[in-house]
Amino acid sequence: MLLAVFGVINLFLDVLRWIIIIQAILSWLVAFNVINTHNDFMRTFLNALDRITEPLYRPIRRVLPDFGGIDFSPLVALLVVIAIQMLLGGLAADLAY
Repeated sequence: MLLAVFGVINLFLDVLRWIIIIQAILSWLVAFNVINTHNDFMRTFLNALDRITEPLYRPIRRVLPDFGGIDFSPLVALLVVIAIQMLLGGLAADLAY
């Protein structure tokens, strides 16, 4: 039962990891004018991704110093998600034995 809970948490963290990666790549494409934000669908999609990721980035941005125009909060959030997945994997392996 507990291993199933770990599996669901791991699946959620995998989805979150892909959302962070997609949001970061799309923000770069918007910054370099590759993606047109005048398109209603794209604007809505980017807005939804920002609403999902902003609560994750906000505490990280408060702690990180200002690096000019570069935002490292997606990278830090991604590293935290990967670290949590590794810890949960180790905990699940310990509980399995």
